[in-house]
Amino acid sequence: MKLFASVVMLFLLLNCFATAQILIRDSCKTAAAKDPNLKYDFCVQSLEQDPQSKTATSLAGLVLASTNNAASKAANVKGIVETILKSKKYQPGTENALRTCVEVYDDANDSLNEASLNVKSGDYRSANVDLSAALDEPGTCEDGFKEKHAISPVTNENNVLYQKILIPLAFTNML
Repeated sequence: MKLFASVVMLFLLLNCFATAQILIRDSCKTAAAKDPNLKYDFCVQSLEQDPQSKTATSLAGLVLASTNNAASKAANVKGIVETILKSKKYQPGTENALRTCVEVYDDANDSLNEASLNVKSGDYRSANVDLSAALDEPGTCEDGFKEKHAISPVTNENNVLYQKILIPLAFTNML
């Protein structure tokens, strides 16, 4: 009897993951078709690597999971910039740009946290506004370096953060 129960549980677990994988791929495909800035392969890979996304059973669940994933990335990139500032290993004249980046990552996290709350309450219009605000922040960081005619040490991270924020934004437009 225990073996039977174990087999049934395993089947249900595998079915849940297969359903989530289909949801992820279909959602990313639809979102990428509607938004040319969203990269399908990145969307799928990002969500399939996220444990919360793998258990989502609805598009709203994917919005919440991908918003949390973006918030985690924003905190990660902020930590990278803070490490650069502490080590003082940056181009001359770029300290203010780096400090601006720290501020905008805080702003992005605030917007992403607010978006999560709005998604949980079913207020997708407000979540969309918050996600749109967060989406601007990686570019704001990069602009600080462009104004100084300097190379940003976090361009790649900002590009990834942009994509990670774009995912839930594109999904909210589908709800």
